[in-house]
Amino acid sequence: MKTRRSDRLVDMTRYLMEHPRTLVSLTKFANLYESAKSSISEDLAILKRTFSERGVGLLETIPGAAGGAKFTPFMSKEDAETFVASLVNEIKDETRVLPGGYVYLSDLLGQPWVLQKVGRLIATQYLNEPIDAVMTAATKGVPVAQAVADSLNVPFVIVRNDTKVTEGPTMSVNYVTGQSKRLEKMELSRRSLPMGSRVLIVDDFMKAGGTIRGMASLVKEFEGNVVGVAVVVEGEVEHRVIDKYTSLVHVKTNKEGGLLDVREGNFAKEVYTAGSVAGKIEKSL
Repeated sequence: MKTRRSDRLVDMTRYLMEHPRTLVSLTKFANLYESAKSSISEDLAILKRTFSERGVGLLETIPGAAGGAKFTPFMSKEDAETFVASLVNEIKDETRVLPGGYVYLSDLLGQPWVLQKVGRLIATQYLNEPIDAVMTAATKGVPVAQAVADSLNVPFVIVRNDTKVTEGPTMSVNYVTGQSKRLEKMELSRRSLPMGSRVLIVDDFMKAGGTIRGMASLVKEFEGNVVGVAVVVEGEVEHRVIDKYTSLVHVKTNKEGGLLDVREGNFAKEVYTAGSVAGKIEKSL
């Protein structure tokens, strides 16, 4: 049964958003809706314009027999700054400060709308970057990793300090924590990450970066490459063991556990620089 354009637009939007960064052929849509490819092309042109104007994402149309359409989630700089400002406002609460200078984030990262925006913002930095998996450490970073992996349409893997028998054979590394300089061990199931993978490391909170450095070492054991590092919140420290990372929020606390300063992280510089893919797209909007 032939589908009306209004119905096609709704269903095509649903399908594309459920399959981000995946090339969908015009033939597939034409057969699904029993419509001519020329009509499907017109539909995609409407969606492409609307996605761009509404800041939903980018819709790339590729001509030719092997072509089709590919939707990539994208967050504009204006939307990102508005969202991060709301995070900063929520985190400006003295009762969130935990011993050791950490900040309580579980209630924020338990809200689906927050996670959806976190995932889309972090993914925006890697628009044209091939990524095979998102990695995080158990347990607080798991919701963040899942949100980012959803926007990138790739698997996410969880590194643990104490693996269970259900994990099967594992790969492990010893690492030194950034703050306390303790020697710790982290492991990852051998079946969870293919050898040679390109990995994006994410976490909810970072202080000196020892855990992230440990995960980077584990990626090397799998003969993989770390594409980037992103965290929701970074705490201010005198010395950090990693140099390159993206943060959404920056927090400064004192030794007594008081909250001194909460502000935007470095995401605007890292994600929307003039030379980056996201920066070029932002300029064209």
